[in-house]
Amino acid sequence: MKLVTFDDGLVGRIADDVVVEFDVPSMREFFERDGEVTETGRTFPLAGVRLRAPIVPKKFFHTAGNFAEHHEDLVRVDWSHPVNKGIVFFQNVDAIIGPEDDIVYPENLTRELDYELELTMVIGKGGKFFSADEAAEHIAGYLIFNDITARDIQRKEMESGVFSFSKGIDTFCPIGPYIVTADEIGDPHDLDMELRVNGDVRQKSNTSRMRVSIPQLVAYHSPQVYSPGDLITTGTIAGVAASTTDPFANYLKPGDVVEAEIQHLGVLRNRVVSWKDAYGTEAPPAQQWV
Repeated sequence: MKLVTFDDGLVGRIADDVVVEFDVPSMREFFERDGEVTETGRTFPLAGVRLRAPIVPKKFFHTAGNFAEHHEDLVRVDWSHPVNKGIVFFQNVDAIIGPEDDIVYPENLTRELDYELELTMVIGKGGKFFSADEAAEHIAGYLIFNDITARDIQRKEMESGVFSFSKGIDTFCPIGPYIVTADEIGDPHDLDMELRVNGDVRQKSNTSRMRVSIPQLVAYHSPQVYSPGDLITTGTIAGVAASTTDPFANYLKPGDVVEAEIQHLGVLRNRVVSWKDAYGTEAPPAQQWV
């Protein structure tokens, strides 16, 4: 089942070329009710609705360093600090945007805007302190996450071994375009992944290359306590702009269109826009606290 949030916050499922509305006020509550919700009887042409970020979770657990190829890419170009396995932190849920929403480039804050394609698990059943063998019963579905990152800010943050600000800036958290329930995915460890900028392939890999399996990841985070609807990411794959021989030719800039795609999960598409195009004013000066 493909679950969507659409228009002004309605919740439903995609059935062929229509959206069937559920009688529930939010996607998070859908999972809090374990999916036991009724349909309103209303349907909408899929082509006529505006898809939104499918969910705003209570907690967004972020994993880094799970694909060895990403770490090896950055070591090859001697980028700042290694991204070792086991880095975890919280993402800023207020930075979440959905499909076709704009990523706003805060040009006075960063000059090194990067992309990171990631698979994300959606927690359906809350819990804590459970094992990898028990993890599957807690995973309700999957979606796409593009972890937008200000590399210049991140480089300074990583001097202390922690990064968060660089990834939690407003509009830096595109997710979507919908949630696909786990029963429709098959093996989540064999999904093709590809990210394109203006049609050019930048990242291409497969979830089989993760160093830590999805059940292990979900179990690892469980001492922090899950609520229904929480999100957990897998980390990104090789090919980010920072790992290229000419990063500044590949960093995102206003006008770029980013398409993040994972097999069976659709395409998450977002355009990068300048601050002025987004808000009609020049970008405000940044506080250079880093």
